[in-house]
Amino acid sequence: MNAAPPFHADPDRVVFDRKELAAILSVYGRFVAAGEWRDYAMSFLRDAAIFSVFRRATEHPLYRIEKRPRLRTVQGAYAVIGMDGRILKRGHDLPQVLKVLDKKLIRSID
Repeated sequence: MNAAPPFHADPDRVVFDRKELAAILSVYGRFVAAGEWRDYAMSFLRDAAIFSVFRRATEHPLYRIEKRPRLRTVQGAYAVIGMDGRILKRGHDLPQVLKVLDKKLIRSID
């Protein structure tokens, strides 16, 4: 029986660490509970890690949460981008950047 090889991170790809992913999934869970979001996808590229959220799996993403380490010293590594491509919030602190989505949740419940 062959054992699976140990997991090794690809140094050529940007990924979310455990803390970052926990913050993102916390927000995602609140929107799922409110019935606003139903699916997500993650992409790990050479220059960015992207968490996309969907209302339905067949649609374009409603929001993209991106981590771009090359921008960390200038604008901040994290960004929330709307469906139309507008940057809704950018910064150095992921939980602070994710707060822009809290405003969307409050509006959708009212």
